[in-house]
Amino acid sequence: MSTYDIYSSPVPPGTWDVPATGAARFSWEYGDGRPYLLDLYQRGKDKQWDAVKRIDWDQPVNPVRVMETPDELVPIYGSRQWDKLNQGEREEMGRHLSSWLFSQFLHGEQGALTVAARIVESVPDMDSKFYAATQVMDEARHVELFNRFIQDKIGLFYPINDDLAKLLADALSDSRWDLPYLGMQVLIEGLALAAFGVHRDTTGNPLVKQLLAYVMQDEARHVAFGRLALRDYYAGLTAAERADREEFVVEGCYLMRSRFIAREVWERLGFDVAECVEFTDRSPTQVAFRQFLFSRIVPCVKDIGLWGPKVQRAYVDLGVIDAAGNNLEALMRDDEDTADRLEREHAADLAARRQEVDAAIASAAE
Repeated sequence: MSTYDIYSSPVPPGTWDVPATGAARFSWEYGDGRPYLLDLYQRGKDKQWDAVKRIDWDQPVNPVRVMETPDELVPIYGSRQWDKLNQGEREEMGRHLSSWLFSQFLHGEQGALTVAARIVESVPDMDSKFYAATQVMDEARHVELFNRFIQDKIGLFYPINDDLAKLLADALSDSRWDLPYLGMQVLIEGLALAAFGVHRDTTGNPLVKQLLAYVMQDEARHVAFGRLALRDYYAGLTAAERADREEFVVEGCYLMRSRFIAREVWERLGFDVAECVEFTDRSPTQVAFRQFLFSRIVPCVKDIGLWGPKVQRAYVDLGVIDAAGNNLEALMRDDEDTADRLEREHAADLAARRQEVDAAIASAAE
């Protein structure tokens, strides 16, 4: 079945073409490179995995309660719109919200796949080309994984969010080699990493927890790549060049803030869109969620040196300036460790179930 047949609203067939500018850069310097990037490249090679084999796809998912989280975490919980819905309508809304969420994850990963390939082409340093090549494979795996999850477990796709599409187009269409890094590795990947973390830690579904944890293990390296590659380069920018990048960061962060409003769901279900958006904008739960979304972006932006007054004012306005003090390395180390821990726990559960089955078979034979 074509995925075009199971979109929530019609999507034009064919490709979305973003004009690309800038040079494909070759380097004849094959020296040792920077140790920290070569170490990241080695980790990228060592940590490759197969989504077909590593994930237990037989685990069940209820398509109307994919996340298995309390109703209090529904964006419009407690609103007038929520109160007038019956149980069946709330379940249908749950399916659409999950479809929309994982569809944005899927589209974002395809964007990351394309931008990573662009980085291989445009970055001037061989060590960066090496690592970006491992990221291309990571992103292909993530596209495969989220596509399978949506098709097999939810059965409904949503089109790409306009704000995400705009930031992708801005990052890809700029001729400067560092802008795809900044747009994707710092902003889009940083926000996605935090969003994955929220849902990994709140979901009650083992399959959702597993696949998000494994994707986060990769994404932690991707954010580190952007941080390490840009920190040295931005230290040498002129004030005008730095101001230009800071303007890009501010615009991108406001786009990312709007990315998780879920306007498309409210429109598709025929809700009062303005009322739903206003409610979620004021909801304490959603305010806390948005603050957490920037937990990786803000310290990374500060670390790479784009920390002028305009950026800081924007983060104050967004209510996320306190995230500047977060320990980014500790957060990403925990993201990688959590995936390994979940894998060990899942393997132990599988072994225990196999023992139970073997014991039942032996008992029946006796």
